[in-house]
Amino acid sequence: MPSPEELAREKIDKLLTECGWIIQNRATINLSASRGVAIREALLKDRDEVDYLLFVDGKAIGTVEAKPEGYTLTGVEEQSGKYGKGLLDIYPKWREPLPFAYESTGVETQFTNQLDPSPKSRNVFAFHKPETLLEWVQSETQLNTRLANLFAADQMPTTNLWSAQIEAIRNLEKSLAANKRRALIQMATGSGKTYTAVNSVYRLIKLAGARRVLFLVDRGNLGDQTLKEFQQFVTPDDGRKFTELYNVQHLQSAQLDRVCRVCISTIQRLYSMLRGEEIDAEIDERSGYELRESLWKQPPPVVYNPNVPIETFDFIITDECHRSIYNLWRQVLEYFDAYLIGLTATPSKQTIGFFNKNLVMEYGHEHAVTDNVNVPYDVYKIDTEITTAGSRVEKGFYVDKRDRLTRKVRWEQLDEDLAYQPNELDRAVVAPDQIRTVIRTFRDRFFTEIFPGRTVVPKTLIFAKDDSHADDIVKIVREEFGKGNDFCQKITYRTTGAKPADLIQKFRNSPLPRIAVTVDMIATGTDIKPLEIVMFMRSVKSRSFFEQMKGRGVRVISDTDFQSVTPDAKTKTHFVIVDAVGVCERDKTDSRPLEQKPSVPLEKLMEHIAIGAREAELLSSLAGRLIRLEKRIEPGVRAEVEKLSGGKTLTNIARDLLDAIDPDKIEAQAGRDAPPGRPLEPPDLQSASEKLAKEAAKVIAANPDLRKKILDIQRIADQTIDTVSQDKLLFAGADAKTSEAARNTVKSFRDYIEQHKAEIGALQILYSRPFKKRLTEESLRELEAKLKPEFGPQPVPTIWSAFEKGGTRSPNALATHKSQTRRFTDLVSLVRTAIEPTTPLEPFEEHVRQRFASWLEQKRAAEITFTADQFAWLEKMRDYVSASGSVDREHLEADNVLGPIYKAFGEKLWPLMDELNLTLAA
Repeated sequence: MPSPEELAREKIDKLLTECGWIIQNRATINLSASRGVAIREALLKDRDEVDYLLFVDGKAIGTVEAKPEGYTLTGVEEQSGKYGKGLLDIYPKWREPLPFAYESTGVETQFTNQLDPSPKSRNVFAFHKPETLLEWVQSETQLNTRLANLFAADQMPTTNLWSAQIEAIRNLEKSLAANKRRALIQMATGSGKTYTAVNSVYRLIKLAGARRVLFLVDRGNLGDQTLKEFQQFVTPDDGRKFTELYNVQHLQSAQLDRVCRVCISTIQRLYSMLRGEEIDAEIDERSGYELRESLWKQPPPVVYNPNVPIETFDFIITDECHRSIYNLWRQVLEYFDAYLIGLTATPSKQTIGFFNKNLVMEYGHEHAVTDNVNVPYDVYKIDTEITTAGSRVEKGFYVDKRDRLTRKVRWEQLDEDLAYQPNELDRAVVAPDQIRTVIRTFRDRFFTEIFPGRTVVPKTLIFAKDDSHADDIVKIVREEFGKGNDFCQKITYRTTGAKPADLIQKFRNSPLPRIAVTVDMIATGTDIKPLEIVMFMRSVKSRSFFEQMKGRGVRVISDTDFQSVTPDAKTKTHFVIVDAVGVCERDKTDSRPLEQKPSVPLEKLMEHIAIGAREAELLSSLAGRLIRLEKRIEPGVRAEVEKLSGGKTLTNIARDLLDAIDPDKIEAQAGRDAPPGRPLEPPDLQSASEKLAKEAAKVIAANPDLRKKILDIQRIADQTIDTVSQDKLLFAGADAKTSEAARNTVKSFRDYIEQHKAEIGALQILYSRPFKKRLTEESLRELEAKLKPEFGPQPVPTIWSAFEKGGTRSPNALATHKSQTRRFTDLVSLVRTAIEPTTPLEPFEEHVRQRFASWLEQKRAAEITFTADQFAWLEKMRDYVSASGSVDREHLEADNVLGPIYKAFGEKLWPLMDELNLTLAA
């Protein structure tokens, strides 16, 4: 019997062949046999072998790493990367390392284009054709790069565009530049969604080099309207019509015009094209939303069509995407390796989920800064609705079902409400938006609340529930941060291609990856000194184990070593536990359709049978459910069922139920029961029917343990992927203990300066109003030194952080602008806010700039003017005050600028300098 990996290779061989590749063994290599050749088990350096080495026009271009069905593929990326760099010198190659890498189980395939600016793996339906890879490798720039350049460099003409349309196009291009492959544009009815889309298509084709764009409409007549929009669109640069420059096809058959740059189609026609079939015009005119119910209840799955390769379209724009087309038609869209852009006025929950919650009309986050002291930690809580209460999806919605063993995903309509509790998350049910909301909150609060002011993500370790959960987290982190494979990696026992120890070493000592996701491999004993964030997305019951996991972040590290890994940070002052599951608060211890009642929950069906219901519809529906379950259970579970049922499988039980409602079987039973030679009467048939039904249903009706097992199988055989529920952020911020500590720090600081205001020079000046003496660098340094015994070696960031974490009760006491690093001069701001709590806490530099601007206005009002040369020197003196608290003759002499400044102002320099010192620091 073939092994799982051999079965996977058979599927991969078939798929490669369909995609235009010839498969050859190592012993029979003939690179001239075809444009695209895949060599099995090709030799590499160090006696390695790659499962498939891809050649185009006789030169190596990529690799395929095969894994058995069900294998999680993100952990294989290291292995693929290693193979791409390990080619024997004798191989002709397009470039080294090889530009393209696939990992595949034959059911699931992912692809990485190493030529992209930030290479990031993505799932693909099949392999790309040899001609496509050749085109990409010979291209001067990749589409990702061109999209980034489009957003960064191009100035968009705004003629004939509303402000909302301009914003939509720019935000979309910003999203594309970040390599987010799904984006949703929500624009009100009548605001010009289609015109906006046509503008965007023109820019993508002309400026970003898109080869072909698919424009999906809900019905045929909307395709006609869309075609007119393209025909009437006047290009903003040379004034010609769009259709004078580019071919636009309104698809009316299963034949795609290969020279068209825009193809307009309905979803149902596209589905028929993939299946190589034609549909009549009437079907094309019906809404895809209507057809999802009446045309096919469960349409045959899409399979690879060599005439329509996955790379046929670079972009797919779906108009009216809120009309639930993804319930039934999602497989059509996910067939193509394309960016997906949705247009709608009224997005549904499912639509928002499908587009990864990427509403491109709204985006943004703040940047702020601060570090606290070293070994202590803060706790940052993220509570979401689904995390704390679970969710419910109403029957009728479509969800994904992922086989736990093979990880194969299919879609299925819920025939009963799906309700799940928090403890079922990422076990029986995966709610992508729950993961996404946590990660997105984490990302957005990173630089504003968790580590304000950072520009590089701190080294972060995320604890997942299991390997599959880790895989889901890795993919969503990459999507939300808009980074590639190197940015976030999984480090578990199932990672291949590199030893886990090597990956840990890389995480410890190299700038990348920034985020590692693990289950328990790095939970204990592993020293990751640069680690600043430990994030819990799993619960822990053992107190000791929890303490060990927390301990990953407590290590101190020298500034030099720290900066070599995290270059934008100076000193590791603390680490943060991001608690996304409440772990810190939790107590710990050391022919006819079989389905005739599709809307009745399975539990109810069996309950009715248990209390005596024997209707034919009921038995038929139950049989259908059992047959579906049988196909998806593992051998061990099947044996448990047989033990509980007295030796019957679910299929046996279903067959008995179907026999009980089969007219031929009923008649045969009646003939056996009736007296010989007497014609059968209706009561005989009725009695026989009841007898068969009672006997068939007995195994269910009289066996509560079996009923429970069947319900368990229904819940556990698959992971339900809830793409419908939209999670909601309930709370994000410091936990109660961290907030209390911050308030205590602020109180201690206020008490300290009040007690020492008469003996510390800087405090004497700052307490006086108005200032009678100028601040000096020496006086501020003295204050900083005296604070260290009380508040640690980094008193300024420590106290500042305390104010930010709720140490002040005044809602106006925190300014929105925060400088990236805290200077000793920020003591001026801290003391001012401590003395007067209503005074906004703002960086001293910002305060000085505002005071300088006000001072200039006063001078202008008094008709006092400065030359351009004088103004430049005034700004120079302003910067001295920002950096040192004041400016004096020694500063100017030290920088060798006293002469030029004196030349500009003469004897007026000295009173002017005194005025600036008193005014700007006040």
